[in-house]
Amino acid sequence: MSRIKDLQKNLFGGTTSNARQFGMIFTLVAIVLLFQIWTNGLTLTSGNLIAVVSQYSYILILAIGMLMVIVAGHIDLSVGSVAAFIGIVVAKAMQEFSIPWPLGIVLGLVVGALIGAWQGFWVAYIGVPAFIVTLAGMLLFRGGNQYIGNADTVPVPTGFRQIGAGFLPEVGPNTGYNNLTLLLGVAACLAVAWREWRSRQTRREMNADVAPMWISVLRLAVMLGVIIFATLRFAGGRVGTSLPISGIILIVLVLAYSFYTRNTIGGRHIYAVGGNARAAELSGVKLKRVNFLVMMNMSVLAALAGMIFVARSAASGPQDGLSWELDAIAAVFIGGAAVSGGLGTISGSIVGGLVMALLNNGLQLEGVGSDMVQIIKGLVLLLAVALDVYNKSQGRFSILGSLMRPFRREGPATPTQQSSSTPESAKAPIVG
Repeated sequence: MSRIKDLQKNLFGGTTSNARQFGMIFTLVAIVLLFQIWTNGLTLTSGNLIAVVSQYSYILILAIGMLMVIVAGHIDLSVGSVAAFIGIVVAKAMQEFSIPWPLGIVLGLVVGALIGAWQGFWVAYIGVPAFIVTLAGMLLFRGGNQYIGNADTVPVPTGFRQIGAGFLPEVGPNTGYNNLTLLLGVAACLAVAWREWRSRQTRREMNADVAPMWISVLRLAVMLGVIIFATLRFAGGRVGTSLPISGIILIVLVLAYSFYTRNTIGGRHIYAVGGNARAAELSGVKLKRVNFLVMMNMSVLAALAGMIFVARSAASGPQDGLSWELDAIAAVFIGGAAVSGGLGTISGSIVGGLVMALLNNGLQLEGVGSDMVQIIKGLVLLLAVALDVYNKSQGRFSILGSLMRPFRREGPATPTQQSSSTPESAKAPIVG
């Protein structure tokens, strides 16, 4: 049993977060294989994968911001309405005032920041619960969208549409693939290999345990295989299509926010606030500033998601953004974030969002009605949260441990065992 645990730790990491992410990745792979068989190979075709990224990238962008809000212990119900409001404001500005589309994008981000500052002020400095503030925002900005747009659609210029409906251009010799997408794939492979090597070097320098070389090789082979497969699929679509521009924006955001949450003081402060706000404040964390910034950041990303959707649709309309907040929240919880805050990762939320996107896409390919799609998505969310609550009650998360728990012989717990079973969420982080 100890060898199995060591293998699990080496392959997937020994932390609660890593184990949960592995569980979601396993679920994602299972869904892909299920629908690949069920749809007779349609799921993993180039055209379908490109369509999935184009159709759901804005939801994944919302999930990045929602992850930080939920980790800090809040919730934001206004993101769909904010996205729709920004969409109509930018579309109207470009149509009626002839604002160039690059300035339209800047305008949208600025208005999103102002909305976030407004909501963050009420949450952080007045003390109104985020649930109430954003519920009011949902009503306010939904009404604002319909008032400004007069419940009508407003078209956007061709240049603006590139951020939502554009693809990497065709350059260089004719290889049968999109060359820029191939270059991005090569860069991703090199980055993953360098990160694995650097991780081993860092652990050696710290005199920490280093996984056997074959473990690193196996892990690297799996990751490189996925990247190469995805690269060839996106690069091998019909002429004129490749990796969507919205997908590139998503990748940049994932890398930037992953670095921020894992490697900066500001990122660690967000987790400290979510884990134990009082302890974090006593440790020197500026609680009000953290709450203000996570709410403002969420609205900025909602503005970006709204503009990408409008660009892809070629027009802003009164039905934009409906239920987006629910999809973003579901992606975060399915991706392993704790309901009580303080736990979750950007990559986990992206995996959770992909689970929802591919589940939705696969059911649509099979002609399943929208009513059943909603029912299934609701059950998936309920099971994900129930799993989080169950594993928290057990003191720790372990996939293999969960499978083997019924076969274990229970005995009196030693003081060491009792200490090691303390839930991670109950340990207040110390922040310098």
